[in-house]
Amino acid sequence: MISCFDSDRNLKNAPRLILASSSPRRKDILSMLGYPFEVRASDCDETLSGRETPEEAVKILSARKAFAVSRESGEAVLGADTVVFLNGRILGKPKNREDAFNTLSFLSGKVHHVYTGVTLITDDKTLVLSDMALVEFKELSEKDINSYIDTGECFGKAGSYAIQGIGERLVARTEGDFYTIVGLPLVLTDKILTDAGILKIKP
Repeated sequence: MISCFDSDRNLKNAPRLILASSSPRRKDILSMLGYPFEVRASDCDETLSGRETPEEAVKILSARKAFAVSRESGEAVLGADTVVFLNGRILGKPKNREDAFNTLSFLSGKVHHVYTGVTLITDDKTLVLSDMALVEFKELSEKDINSYIDTGECFGKAGSYAIQGIGERLVARTEGDFYTIVGLPLVLTDKILTDAGILKIKP
């Protein structure tokens, strides 16, 4: 268990927030928003039927992740999931180098959409929401793609790239919340946590 809050400020009446993800990107975003939280990695089945829309997929998986984490009274659990979508295909994490190469070749020079689902479970309700952002890739040569794969950054990332890292070089432009592409929508997450009574750390 990783604690991201060590203040003794009066938060006794606020729900304790649990992030149901081991993603360092989501941890960084939540820390940036200023909420105290703990990390409990979620281990759940991410298999889908294949008939889901991308929005349905991220909502289902974010909810599974949140519900998979044990919860006590007074705890709020936040789960999230991200997929890349292009031409009717949901692109998750690459299985191997060949898969990453094929995915990046498919994205090259095209506009795709990134969906992130967010689930918040509290004592009295469950919210399951999603956000979408647009990403346009540059035209990539085989050398560009192989050089990026050689960095190792593509593995474990939806769509085989990390826009907040070296993968930024692959991108021509974006529209929407940048952090939706990274893995946790900034504006949406801030609103639902505030509405749920999760208190921020005061500066």
